[in-house]
Amino acid sequence: MSKITYMLPDGSESTIDVPTGQSIMDGSVRHNLPGIIAECGGSCSCATCHVILDEDSTGLFDEATDEERDLLEYLEGVQSHSRLSCQLIVNGQCDGVRVVVPDTNG
Repeated sequence: MSKITYMLPDGSESTIDVPTGQSIMDGSVRHNLPGIIAECGGSCSCATCHVILDEDSTGLFDEATDEERDLLEYLEGVQSHSRLSCQLIVNGQCDGVRVVVPDTNG
């Protein structure tokens, strides 16, 4: 388990335990956090699970695939550390990761 902190669109924060092997999107959806809609259920086809990683966490996850980069390219509010949370699989090094959930996922 890793504690992941979600900085939510309303300015609040929620820290939850996400099991190793689950995605950051799964953690949010399973705890009914606002902002990560996840319309496609995690198949990397809708981009409604956009998050912004803190710079220190980017190396903890696999590189973005071409498919993920293509989806991010057309999103509003994309930043250099933007990722789709369905593609961020929690591993043993992820304890303390913080993600910003932008209010543009709807």
